[in-house]
Amino acid sequence: MMKKMMMAAALATGLGGAPAFADGHANTVTLQLQWVTQAQFAGYYVAKDKGFYEEEGLDVTILAGGPDIAPPQVLAGGGADAMLNWMPSALAAREKGLPVVNIAQPFKTSGLMLTCWKDTGITGPQDFKGKTIGVWFFGNEYPFLSWMSQEGISTDGGDDGVTVLKQGFNVDPLLQREADCISTMTYNEYGQVLDAGVNPDELVTFKYEEQGVATLEDGIYVLEENLSDPVFEDKMVRFVRASMKGWKYAEENAEEAAGIVLDNDETGAQTEAAQVRMMGEIAKLTAGSDGSLEEADFQRTVDTLLAGGSDPVISKQPEGAWTSAITDKALN
Repeated sequence: MMKKMMMAAALATGLGGAPAFADGHANTVTLQLQWVTQAQFAGYYVAKDKGFYEEEGLDVTILAGGPDIAPPQVLAGGGADAMLNWMPSALAAREKGLPVVNIAQPFKTSGLMLTCWKDTGITGPQDFKGKTIGVWFFGNEYPFLSWMSQEGISTDGGDDGVTVLKQGFNVDPLLQREADCISTMTYNEYGQVLDAGVNPDELVTFKYEEQGVATLEDGIYVLEENLSDPVFEDKMVRFVRASMKGWKYAEENAEEAAGIVLDNDETGAQTEAAQVRMMGEIAKLTAGSDGSLEEADFQRTVDTLLAGGSDPVISKQPEGAWTSAITDKALN
């Protein structure tokens, strides 16, 4: 009998002490990424590869995103338990009636910036007037529109405004001089500009973080109604705990993490050099985060979005858009 009990205890420990639910969904998690497989999402791939999810008794499926995939729609349709999203997009979706809630915030700082040709004479935001600026849409335009509103610069073109070029997810408009500035992420497109043979000295960059208009990126979101289910809540606590373990491992082992990402890239589109560089930059954005969302960071994001002038991203202070319940339990 003692032997049987010891075996049962050993089995339970092997599952990370995870409760054995009768319902199969109690230990399965599907995560929808907001873009293609790359080091931007290394923490989750590392947690899966290193067995951190398994230690928590979880079976995790990671769904790659892409230009035709809107994570909030996937979440709304029941295609995923959790999604990664930029907070402007998530808050806009919430105000439009999709009750998404931020349960964890692995990214502490924003990687969004404008990259401009130095020879355009641009030295600060006021020099944007009369210029053409590439901006990503599909929810990524909100921080830019808000920033221009705060600077009092029209986005309708002309000599006193900026001409907004709807930018694809590449850097061609800058290289081909169709735009004076383009949107880039510190960890991705900026490197693509350099890879195209451009010298950093030929460029001037403006990080949203340094302009005071940074909004939170790459948070983990779930549907509000699911959080009232204790089984779902427990599953998310374990998921967040293992994911953050993955992120901290990735921060400290950038090359190994990049390799794990490459192993999961079924398109074969990514290169090792680009992913190692990306991981190095991503580590700067997750540094200092234990996964919990700081109220001041949330409020700054909201204030930036509410300052969107005549076309604000959200029209009122969001209620219940984030919870610390999951991270409080995951971290203790």
